[in-house]
Amino acid sequence: MREALKLILSIQEYDVKMIRLMKLKKQRQNELLQIQSIREELVEQLHSKETEIKELGEECVLYEKKIDEHKSRIKKLEGQQASIKKIEEFNALTKEITTLERERAAFEQTLSNIVDKRNSEEEIYEKTKKSLQDSDEHNKKLAEEIGETIRQINEEGLVLLQKRDLLAKDADSGILPIYERLLRNKKDRVVVPMENRVCTGCHISLTAQHENLVRKGEKLVFCEHCSRVHFWSETAEDQEEEKPTVKRRRRRSPVSS
Repeated sequence: MREALKLILSIQEYDVKMIRLMKLKKQRQNELLQIQSIREELVEQLHSKETEIKELGEECVLYEKKIDEHKSRIKKLEGQQASIKKIEEFNALTKEITTLERERAAFEQTLSNIVDKRNSEEEIYEKTKKSLQDSDEHNKKLAEEIGETIRQINEEGLVLLQKRDLLAKDADSGILPIYERLLRNKKDRVVVPMENRVCTGCHISLTAQHENLVRKGEKLVFCEHCSRVHFWSETAEDQEEEKPTVKRRRRRSPVSS
């Protein structure tokens, strides 16, 4: 059993390295996704500003048209006033002209506000456009760097997998599936040594009976807390051997008087 676990431990070393590589790869891939997300957000902002600026431009045209129409009507009414002889009709035209001039002034103020807003939005649009350009230049280099890192990870992972598969061919057919099932669940070391009667996986103390079963190495012994497989390491054996033996002092026999 100990020899079988030694081979599993060698396989585990390759698996742990591959798990770390996969975590790193996932991290770099998330960085790429974040870069893409930021770019999409900037592009969306640009499209939104373009639409808003276009709508403001259309409003400007609408109010310019209303102002021109009011100017034409005012001019026409002023021309009519010149030929009016009755004071009542003249006053009525004057009142209508005053109303139109008030409306025109309101339209001009609204138009001025819209123009100011459009200018402000155009300024924001240009800044966002510049930000997108700068971001694209920076992120292009970063994406290339991340892509190269992922390529190296894939190459290293393939080499590790090939070495791991070679060892797996000679592994115990009963132990290997158990180990692989535990590994899929834990995504970490699942065959671990005991140290000072403590599981080095979950760091919880175990019983002396459990320790004896692990020490014998006759069968697989699972941690009752985390389900990892325990083995008795050579280090633990060395520590046992190095423990100082305590000599008992003999009691002196009483001296008879």
